[in-house]
Amino acid sequence: MRVATFNILNGRVPTDQHVDPTGLADAVKRLDADILALQEVDRNQQRSGFADLTSVAADAMGAPHHRFVAAIHGSPGVTWVASTGDEQPDSAAYGVALLSRYPVKGWEVIRLEPVPFPVPMRFKGRLRPYLVTDEPRVAVVASVETPLGDCTVVGTHLSFIPWWNVRQLRKLVRATVDCREPVVLMGDLNMEAERATHMAKMRSVASHPTYPVDEAREQIDHILVRGSVRVGESGAPALPISDHRALWVELG
Repeated sequence: MRVATFNILNGRVPTDQHVDPTGLADAVKRLDADILALQEVDRNQQRSGFADLTSVAADAMGAPHHRFVAAIHGSPGVTWVASTGDEQPDSAAYGVALLSRYPVKGWEVIRLEPVPFPVPMRFKGRLRPYLVTDEPRVAVVASVETPLGDCTVVGTHLSFIPWWNVRQLRKLVRATVDCREPVVLMGDLNMEAERATHMAKMRSVASHPTYPVDEAREQIDHILVRGSVRVGESGAPALPISDHRALWVELG
């Protein structure tokens, strides 16, 4: 089976920043994944034409089983609030999604708190540190019936703050310690592969630079596995949307 992860940048084309749902559908078709984790997913946002991007991807993929989970509700530049899961289903939201062509026996949501205070960070081109405010993150866990047997799949998007995303990753690993193996953890982890595998005690099954899309130099998107599984071909193609490359691997 083919699994993949893709930070879709809410469906934007990086050259001119317009949102292209058709480009998203084309990208998903090209990936041809059986299980797909998406990050930076909009639902009912003005900037993405009020589209449900999870549904766009599910239709393109032929995935009858899918779940969008909001990390934040509201509109960018207006009001963002942390999602609790109790909001109206048609409210404007932003988060992650997990999609599967195979039957899903159960879903679980794991909420990942942000750093509770502004954090000084250095950025290229700035002489002094810049105070940044973290945002809530979330993970979605699915128990999936696959040709390899039942397995656990986790899709997430972790904080860009280095020491905090490690804490979030460890929380996810603890939450899945008793789950049926193999466990496949996918997403934009905002850390390099060596750090991700060391902190998660899982192995990377797809090693390709994923960011930035045009001249990818670093891998911050990962597919990690715990348990017995055969690893086949993998890749990180540039697709019609996003500033990230997608990452995929064949598992058997």
